[in-house]
Amino acid sequence: MSNVLAADIGGTNIRLAIVDAEGLIVAETRLQAELSRHAEQSQATAETHVIKTLTEAIRPFAHEHGVDRLGMGFPGFFQRHNGLLASSPNLPLLQNFALADRLADALGMNVRVENDALCAAIGEQKFGSGQGRANLLHITLGTGVGSGLILNNIPYSGEHGMAMEFGHLCIEHHDGRLCGCGNYGCVEAYASATALMKRFQEICDCAVPDAKTIFEQAREGHSCAVTITNEAGMYLGMAIAEAVKLLDVTTITISGGLSGGWDILYPPLKRELDNNLISPQKGRVEVLRSRLDDNAGLLGAAVIARGGSPA
Repeated sequence: MSNVLAADIGGTNIRLAIVDAEGLIVAETRLQAELSRHAEQSQATAETHVIKTLTEAIRPFAHEHGVDRLGMGFPGFFQRHNGLLASSPNLPLLQNFALADRLADALGMNVRVENDALCAAIGEQKFGSGQGRANLLHITLGTGVGSGLILNNIPYSGEHGMAMEFGHLCIEHHDGRLCGCGNYGCVEAYASATALMKRFQEICDCAVPDAKTIFEQAREGHSCAVTITNEAGMYLGMAIAEAVKLLDVTTITISGGLSGGWDILYPPLKRELDNNLISPQKGRVEVLRSRLDDNAGLLGAAVIARGGSPA
């Protein structure tokens, strides 16, 4: 099959790639497009803004490379198989938005859209550390915490597109930290880049430029950074254990910017995971760092562009 266009959409950036049938990225570009920062006051104007922004970014690249199929990972909850965006935390004005159909009409090409974290799970199972595994939980650690679930080789998004919201599992029921979703004690409030930086400022009484710096300081033995990263790994392990007990999935893959601190995060993660699993599961769960770097979402988008499953 010929090359397809894959898109990974963030709050402030659009990443586009031409991907061949073997999962090789043959061309790529990144564009700034702040979809979540607009002054529209109605759903209709918000929809127009999103379609216009995406079309202007995608059309020249698609035309240049002569592709007619687009797969897209987009932050939000989608009804299964029809590209209807039920809602998006970063774009609250968009409700029951026919994103795939509207974009297909604007671009004149076949378009399939799925949740960005689920796309990453599809890419990881097809081409990455989860290759060959029929069941897989993929976790993305970045500004927030997302996840996607593969069950019996089928991407699973639940009845309303909201399955496996790993970042919003509650891991601290008493005096939990406030999460961006409005609840308290969510994983995202403990193990995201945002959480690490906020925690550093709270207990070290100073700011850091990014989470990468915290990991660098932890490697150098700075006690404050060590405490924060150990805590993040511990809470991740605790949350993974709860997901494993619910799903009985024994392959977990992790990607995203925080996976760059794998050497720091993994020991406390593994320790807390083992402590919290039930006896028959202990020693049977693999937690693997993605080998696709930040390409899992793009490669998963390429898979759905072809109309296929990850199997």
